[in-house]
Amino acid sequence: MYGFLLAQPAGVLRASGLRAAYDDPARAVAALRSGAAELIVGALPFDPRRPAALAQPDRAEHTAGPWRPAAVPDLPPVRVVSELPSPAEHVARVTKLVEQLDDPARPLRKVVAARSVLAEAQAPLDPELTAAHLLVRHPKANVFAVDLTPSGRAAALVGATPEVLVTRQGDTVTLRPLAGTLPRSTDPTVDAQQARELFASSKNRTEHAYVIDWIRERLAPVCRELTIPDGPELVSTNEVWHLATPITATLRQPAPTALELAVLLHPTPAVCGTPTQLALDTIIESEPDRGFYGGAVGWCDARGDGTWLVAIRCAEISGDGRAVRAFAGGGIVAASDPHAELDETTAKLRTFLGGLRCAAPEN
Repeated sequence: MYGFLLAQPAGVLRASGLRAAYDDPARAVAALRSGAAELIVGALPFDPRRPAALAQPDRAEHTAGPWRPAAVPDLPPVRVVSELPSPAEHVARVTKLVEQLDDPARPLRKVVAARSVLAEAQAPLDPELTAAHLLVRHPKANVFAVDLTPSGRAAALVGATPEVLVTRQGDTVTLRPLAGTLPRSTDPTVDAQQARELFASSKNRTEHAYVIDWIRERLAPVCRELTIPDGPELVSTNEVWHLATPITATLRQPAPTALELAVLLHPTPAVCGTPTQLALDTIIESEPDRGFYGGAVGWCDARGDGTWLVAIRCAEISGDGRAVRAFAGGGIVAASDPHAELDETTAKLRTFLGGLRCAAPEN
């Protein structure tokens, strides 16, 4: 049975049943515009050339306010069994990328390098119950559980992301891109110093600026007004500090749907790099398939309204529920420190693995 869950602090969308599946976003948009579909839900892959996992559900229910699961029974024990690549290999790969990025003869300016861990569960994991455990640990996050079978992938994507890619309501568009990260500390004094260091970091501000410039370039042709603050602000999760910039825009007519906006903006430099196509090619050449990590999860209705989230702090759970592949990445620029980048991915992995009470691997 097809299933989709998106739980945000302000509301929850739950959908089930499958009237039609779409592995091509353009076909899903056509179904919305023709009136053949009232709602499309699902996920976009990291690599836009790969099949999407979009669906027209049989049933859907929106409820206001946060998700409050009736019960959250314990999950089966989960343990990490392998890392891809190993910590040492990740440091070596980042070191090589820094050398490339420091070469003025190369046009590449930023690449997001990701790594993953494979974990095994002693008994099958239920995706929605796993999402509920993530919600308990991260009550302010955007929690999701998405059936990926419309893409031909026998798996579910489950996560707790802090980042909204784009929301459209009428002709108003809102975004809050995140780029630039430092781990948090349990020591309040050290934690406050980490926040100050991130906010003052030229390396992280440069990384953040690439994202903002990309969004401005992509949205300008479809918007008649675009409001972007002069600089970012600090936001935090349990594990990390981020730089964030709240953006608002007013669409031109005829307005693109929320799904079309998600396709237009994805992948941003926050999950891919700069220039986008060169960074994407570099990632595809140097990493295993990321699947739907770094993609987008969300919904769009026949009015064109909807919300799409950046699929980070997430994992794919295999069809039998026994294997979990969790991902984390970091933006690499010429000023990056490879060991600090490894620490960042470890901190990000704790978001998902901590929800399973499975420790992130030590560096």
